Amino acid sequence: MDEMMKGQRGWRELAVLGDKMDKFTGLIEGLIWSPRGGYSSEHLDEWAYEEGPHSDFSGPTSGSTACVAVIRNNQLIVANAGDSRCVLSRKGRAISLSTDHKPYLVEDKERIVKAGGFIQAGRINGSLNLTRAIGDMEFKQNKFLPAEKQVVTCNPDINIVELCDDDEFLILACDGVWDCMTNQQLVDFITEHIKTESRLSAVCERVLDGCLAPSTISGEGLDNMTMILVQFNKPIRPDAPHP
Repeated sequence: MDEMMKGQRGWRELAVLGDKMDKFTGLIEGLIWSPRGGYSSEHLDEWAYEEGPHSDFSGPTSGSTACVAVIRNNQLIVANAGDSRCVLSRKGRAISLSTDHKPYLVEDKERIVKAGGFIQAGRINGSLNLTRAIGDMEFKQNKFLPAEKQVVTCNPDINIVELCDDDEFLILACDGVWDCMTNQQLVDFITEHIKTESRLSAVCERVLDGCLAPSTISGEGLDNMTMILVQFNKPIRPDAPHP
């Protein structure tokens, strides 16, 4: 994805996709870059310029976290870039399988400074509060550095654990959820409701309803929230076939 977003061909693809989605749903206006002059393809090269105090980069400035889990035999492999999080419930205990990539991390802070960036008010160059992400290409413009050493990188942390019969469920969720509940609080909440709900989606709905702020004035529960809940119904066996 980062390779695609380095050049105008990728920008064009995002712009066309964005305009098509905006035309039918109205959901992404202002969220990703669109060409000037409406939806005509002849204007695809005329990119808008976003002024700002932090960057003069004239390409797409959107980005996304990524938290991916793969189960292979009895291994759980988790790759994470950003502050989405993966948590495993083992006998009711929350086990964190990812690291929130924030500017206070020593390793990431050293990379940022070496790449020519700085941290101000807890944000990279006073702007982004994530040290790893897909996209956010204005922070990846040093032509003398590989992708993993840029101010912001999509290079993930990878964690591998052996699953066992005590593992009950797996949670993948973005920071809007974790801003409202700790790992253990969410595991406890799910453990309580998963016994009575017939659908995992209904448990997710209960979580999100519980996290949503009562009003839009201020406080936690105002950020976007996404969540995936995976329940282990059968014991994990080493000789299980590949999925």
